[in-house]
Formats: sequence, C-alpha cells, structure tokens
Amino acid sequence: MAKLTKDEFISALKEMNLLEIKELVDAMKEEFGVDPSAVAVAAAPAAGASEEAAPAAVNVAIADAGAGKVNVIKAVKEITGLGLKESKDIVDSCGVVKENVSADEANEIKAKLEEAGATVEFR
Repeated sequence: MAKLTKDEFISALKEMNLLEIKELVDAMKEEFGVDPSAVAVAAAPAAGASEEAAPAAVNVAIADAGAGKVNVIKAVKEITGLGLKESKDIVDSCGVVKENVSADEANEIKAKLEEAGATVEFR
C-alpha cells in the first residue's frame, strides 16, 4: 500500500463528512490505542472543511433574556411545550432550552428566541 503524503491526507479529510471523520477517529483509537480526537477535530477546520464538519447535534441555551423577558418566557414555553413556571425557570437560569437538536432546528429556535429579545448560544 502506498504511503499517503500529508497533502493527500488533508485532501481526503476535506472530502469527508462528520460521520466519516468520527469513524476514522474511532478506527485510529482501536488501531493505535491513542485518542486522535484533538488532532482530527483541529485538522478538519484547518483543512477547510465545510458545514458538514459542524456538530451533528447541539444544545440551544439562553445567554441573556434581555429586556423582553416575558416574551422570551413565552417563546421558551412554545418551543419546549413546558409549563409557564418551567419555562420561566429556564429563562431565569439562562439554561438549555433544547438539547441534542440538529443545526437547522437549532437555528430556527435561535431565530425565535432572538426575535423575542434573548441572546442565544449553542453549547
């Protein structure tokens, strides 16, 4: 088997999606007994990976409720389906609104919360 050059390896990484990179990392762990995660994760963005390298699932959290706290509570209630008190608790604690959602759904939730006046972050 021919040895890959560094440039060939980086080119191959550019063509991989997140799942393929994860499988590569798992195989490297098994084969060599080391965790190359830090290298693989750092290499993908450095190699110019596209949005495919974005996390598969994220947590949407409130960083700041802003001046329209009541509107933010209503938005959280609508998004989560929780009661008013539970929604208020999430807003008051700047907690996670929804866990393990796709990037598209996370962006939709972020848009709703920002429209209500909140500052949102992905964790």
